[in-house]
Amino acid sequence: MSLLAIDIGSSRCKGVLFSASGEILAQCSRLYAPEFSRPSFAEMNPDIFWEAVQAVSRSAANLQHQDLQQHDPIEAVCLSSHGETLIPVNPASTALRPAILNIDTRAAEESDWCERHLSRMRLFQLTGHSSHPMYPVPKLLWLRKHEPELFRGAPIFLSVVSYILVKLGLPPYVDYSLASRFMAFDICNKRWSEEILSLLNLSTDCFPIPIGAGTIAGELSAEAARTLGLRQGTPMVVGGHDQACGSLGTGVIASGRVSDSMGTYECIAVTSDKPHLNEEALTYNLNSYCHVLPGKFITLAYFPSGIMLQWFYDLLYPSDADDSGGSEEARYVDLESLAPEQPSGLLVLPYLIGTCNPDFNPHARGAIFGLTRSSHRGYIYKGILEGVACELSAMTGMFDRALGESADIYATGGGSRSPLGMRLRAAMTGRTFHLMSCPESVCLGGAILAAVAVGLYPSIPQAVKHMVREEQTVAPDEEMAEVYRPVKAQYDHLRSMLSALQAPDSTSLSRIGADAWFSQR
Repeated sequence: MSLLAIDIGSSRCKGVLFSASGEILAQCSRLYAPEFSRPSFAEMNPDIFWEAVQAVSRSAANLQHQDLQQHDPIEAVCLSSHGETLIPVNPASTALRPAILNIDTRAAEESDWCERHLSRMRLFQLTGHSSHPMYPVPKLLWLRKHEPELFRGAPIFLSVVSYILVKLGLPPYVDYSLASRFMAFDICNKRWSEEILSLLNLSTDCFPIPIGAGTIAGELSAEAARTLGLRQGTPMVVGGHDQACGSLGTGVIASGRVSDSMGTYECIAVTSDKPHLNEEALTYNLNSYCHVLPGKFITLAYFPSGIMLQWFYDLLYPSDADDSGGSEEARYVDLESLAPEQPSGLLVLPYLIGTCNPDFNPHARGAIFGLTRSSHRGYIYKGILEGVACELSAMTGMFDRALGESADIYATGGGSRSPLGMRLRAAMTGRTFHLMSCPESVCLGGAILAAVAVGLYPSIPQAVKHMVREEQTVAPDEEMAEVYRPVKAQYDHLRSMLSALQAPDSTSLSRIGADAWFSQR
């Protein structure tokens, strides 16, 4: 008995096959690249997502059969995805244009218009978000202004998961967590906001159908099953936003618990019974919205982290930039061994693709301050880890002030593979980190939803008890924390000083640089 969880990212689609007890049986992925026709634009043919889902589903099923040497039908499939990507389709569910991706920021004027006409606090109270051009609503307004012909045919604006469901012949469902990422969803009442849609002169018919995560969307027809390499009648389970699924995959289901997902972005998330919609949360631009857990909410803060390490690795080993095998792991181990015992003496701001909380400045630039002739690669590597830990410390501080103090953090992702990086995070945040054994927390969260949906477990807590496991803990080192206290103060000071050089009128070079980086992944 197995469960297939598919997570559709903005640059990679992953398929992971889990046993009912949470072990990984098989996994595969498919890369794809956005198109950047001009600065701030990021698009992709949505059928690339569809083709990737088909490929990883067939591959996962084939790998399972080869490994087990027997036919073991997949019990259910769960779909999760990144948020904010917008796919306009006609009533026949045919895409009308390329998808506008989550990293696309063309709709800056439209984003400002939304905030002016609704007020920043009212928008936050309704949706749990501050206005930003990455969200679908500003993108939709941009389309109405620049591509008005698209609106003559009663378009429907889908999420990635909704689009895959309709390609499978199923209803265009969207779970509450992904619906929340549209910036038009009333998170407290779990429906499209009449107030926002009235302002936009739109109806609910323009959007997918919101339902709870873990709902079975339907069963695969014979044709859809052949397309995915699965058996006819396999249940398709509606997953949710990748960050919410990832939090579930670390076992963070109790209110007040914190998860940390360490990838290109590092995202910390708190689970709660109610959304956090106070003035302080708005000041820090926290996202607070519907969780994939029934009746729960999730609050996020995030920043770019892994991108800085990958950038440095690609500089050192350009021929291995796409290598995900043992040689890359070995070289990271080598860099770790070259890192000095003492602080590096460098201040590294990891803003290669701008900042996130609290200011969300796409014009911010990365910086390495303090270089000398003795700054070899081990020093720079440690300086990057120190910068990431400084950023995480700032994020946890925001959470404490806006949401109340929290304790331990449950972590997963690429960053957790660095012992030095984890020691620095623990020391600078003052938190104990619990490192989870499954590296694919988003897909594990989807598998948990699928397991409950088809009755393998009676509830999510029971599924978590049997499917989520902890590998080790990293406690804060008080001596290290004391050594790094002045380093953190210097880091905060440098960040503040450079903000004047990172104002919106300081050209769009950072956006061009981000476009180039993503196009190479």
